[in-house]
Amino acid sequence: MDTEQAGQPGQLSVRTDVVDGIVVVAAAGEIDQQTAGSLREALELPEGAAPHVVLDLREVTFMDSSGINVLLAVHHTLTQADGWLRLAGTAPSVLRIIQLVGIDGVIDCYPTVQQALAH
Repeated sequence: MDTEQAGQPGQLSVRTDVVDGIVVVAAAGEIDQQTAGSLREALELPEGAAPHVVLDLREVTFMDSSGINVLLAVHHTLTQADGWLRLAGTAPSVLRIIQLVGIDGVIDCYPTVQQALAH
């Protein structure tokens, strides 16, 4: 499910798949004030889905505080439902932001989607 087209500044595309009962959301583009709502919508689980989400950030080129806020809110919601949010494949520029604000101490980060699914 693509919510927007990537490729232009300020654009974000999001694709959602289910792998072994775990929702995998792949984002591409920039996560900022304009696009954070699209990411939040993509991370809302369908009715009856297990509260386990892997967010694939390999193709995210930028994230500001709006994206950080979405990650924290989704993490909190999933944790309250006895679930989890895991980040995977974070690009170095985005990983630096995640590390600077300490998100990596709250939300588990993995080098690949496969490793996030396996843990």
